[in-house]
Amino acid sequence: MNNQTKGALYALTATLLWSVNMVIASGVKGHIPPVGLAFWRWTIACATLAPFALKSTLKHSKILLEHKEYLICTALLGVTIFNTLIYFSGKTTSAVNLSLIAISIPLFIVVIARIVFKEKVSALKIIGILTIITGVLVLITKGSLAALIHINFTVGDLLMLLACALFAAYTILVRLKPKQIPSTVFLFALFVIGTLLLFPFYIVEHLYFKKVIFDAKTFYAAAYVGVFASLIAYYLWNEAIILIGTNKTALIYYLIPVFSGLLAFFFLGQAIVTSQIVSMSIIVTGLVLTNKKG
Repeated sequence: MNNQTKGALYALTATLLWSVNMVIASGVKGHIPPVGLAFWRWTIACATLAPFALKSTLKHSKILLEHKEYLICTALLGVTIFNTLIYFSGKTTSAVNLSLIAISIPLFIVVIARIVFKEKVSALKIIGILTIITGVLVLITKGSLAALIHINFTVGDLLMLLACALFAAYTILVRLKPKQIPSTVFLFALFVIGTLLLFPFYIVEHLYFKKVIFDAKTFYAAAYVGVFASLIAYYLWNEAIILIGTNKTALIYYLIPVFSGLLAFFFLGQAIVTSQIVSMSIIVTGLVLTNKKG
């Protein structure tokens, strides 16, 4: 398996895991406070990875300290702030709006990569991106693009837009990872730093706003997002960026609504309607176009 195929497979798997995360997130809305969910998500990720990464991390402590500013910045954007903002956004806006705004993540990444790395964006790739966006809009509006006119935006939407921009910046920073730092050590360092930065906000939320209820629902939700949507998905996403670059990795993110629709069909019994089939076809066609040379 060559690097291009491996990278695409990694990005696809990460996207699938995040799709399941969205389905779970909708089920715990209002049950787990946003900072609490984020804190325990990353705490579980740290605890799960520690037996495999702690020894190597201590061994590479010198190189990690040499790049501490870079690591803190990357952890702050990708771990501490990004997911926490999404959880806050979900409290004040609809899933439709979140899906609509999530379209901006790959666009932010393509634009930043163009500025930072001078990556060229061909006419064919632009056509492919526009095709993908059209497919996502068809999915969100159920085939009636006129429905976009009636969508109301809230403060949560602005928070989601900010989260998208921060995740794009995180993706770009991952590409700048020092080669001397092994992938597992890099990931563990980000998780630990991000969790430590999140801890004071968790204490404030716990004492003055809402406590986390440690029941079965909380346990299973936190366990999934901590292990699969955090540890495994972030590792695969980071590796995909290294193998196939930021632009190709970013565009695969557009498959999240496709995966979410299929998961809802198989696990929640939600019917797949004609507009979903059409939108999925359009999105896949756009992805094919963006990966063609031209």
